[in-house]
Amino acid sequence: MEEIRLQKYISDCGVMSRRAAEAEIAAGKVKVNGKTAELGQKIDPEKDKVEIGGKPLRMQRKSTYTYVMLNKPRGYLSSVSDDRGRKCVTELTSDIKLRLYPVGRLDMDSDGLLLMTNDGDLTNRLTHPRHEIPKIYRVKVKPAPSKEQMATLGSALVIDGYKIQPAEVEILTSDEESAILLMKLYEGRNRQIRKMCEAAELGVMWLTRIAIGELELGRLGRGKWRYLTEEEVAYLKNEKSHIREN
Repeated sequence: MEEIRLQKYISDCGVMSRRAAEAEIAAGKVKVNGKTAELGQKIDPEKDKVEIGGKPLRMQRKSTYTYVMLNKPRGYLSSVSDDRGRKCVTELTSDIKLRLYPVGRLDMDSDGLLLMTNDGDLTNRLTHPRHEIPKIYRVKVKPAPSKEQMATLGSALVIDGYKIQPAEVEILTSDEESAILLMKLYEGRNRQIRKMCEAAELGVMWLTRIAIGELELGRLGRGKWRYLTEEEVAYLKNEKSHIREN
C-alpha cells in the first residue's frame, strides 16, 4: 500500500475529520510507532502503528461505514461528549453498534437535520470551506422583517471579522408580530443565522434545518434517526458537483 498522510489515515478510520486530526497531531496527541507524530507526516497503513491518546487505530473497511440522518431536538449538543454533562446527539443513536460522529454543527438551541457517520473522508469533504451543498432552514423571527431588513439578511455581512457569502432569504408567512423565513446558506459559520438576524435587528424564536441539498428531513420524528439510502450517500459523495474550484 502507498504511503498516505497521517491525517487522512485517521479520517479514513472514522475517528474524526481530517482537520480535527490535524489539530490532534499539532497538539502532540498522536503517535506513530511509539513516537510523537508531526504534521505532514506520511505512513504506511499496513506497517505503521498509529495511536491517539494511547489507543491504537485500525482502518475500517468501507463496508462498515454507516450514514445516518438524525432529527436533532433542541437542547442537544452536536458532539460525541461534553465535559459539562450536557446532552449530546450520540445519545440519540446509541442503539447503533458503531461510534458515529456528527457532520458539522447544529447549535444547541436549534433543531432539525443533522448527518452522522463514521466515514471521516466524507465528513472532511462535507465540512470543507469550499463545499457547495446548501443547507436550508426555516426560521421564525420577530418582528416581521421590513424590506430593508430583508436586504440586510441577503447581503454579504461581516460576521466575526469574516465576510460571508450572501444567503438566499424569502418570507414564507408573516403577520404583524412575526414571520417565518426560508434561508439557504452555502457555508456554516458558528451561529451564523442568529448573528445575521442580530445584524438585521431581528430576534430568532426558533430555527430548524429542513434540508441539506437534496436530502430532506421530511416526516422524520424529532429525536429519531434513519439510515441514508444508497442514492443519498452517492449524492453526498459526488465531490465534483459540490466543491468549488479555486
